[in-house]
Amino acid sequence: MNTDTFLGEGWSFPPHFDKKTNQLVTTAGIADINKSLEILLSTRLGERIMRPDYGCNLEELLFQPLDVTLKTYIKELIETSILYYEPRIDTQSITLDTTNELNGEILIKIEYIVRITNSRANMVFPFYKNEGTEA
Repeated sequence: MNTDTFLGEGWSFPPHFDKKTNQLVTTAGIADINKSLEILLSTRLGERIMRPDYGCNLEELLFQPLDVTLKTYIKELIETSILYYEPRIDTQSITLDTTNELNGEILIKIEYIVRITNSRANMVFPFYKNEGTEA
């Protein structure tokens, strides 16, 4: 059994087509898991009509003071979202790199184990205030 296929294959996001083959571009394996995590972390609650409880709602925290309480809350929010919406992995750790916080950026590093293969992987999600983001 091909591990990448078992882990899942999905549309690339945003969806697009390969001009040479005229085929839909897809992702599989660890890349698919990382893309799924990226989508989960960047989705607001209520944004998906058929799944109003899907998402992480990190954007509501953009202008909060970055203290220990908020850092703990962000980690808990992410861990809970992954627990409910990414069943292919077990989260090992979530760390926040705040070295660039004065520029409005936090790097969220998620280390996880893929359940079916017991292999370790990680992804880094840049969480920051976009220029177009309203207060």
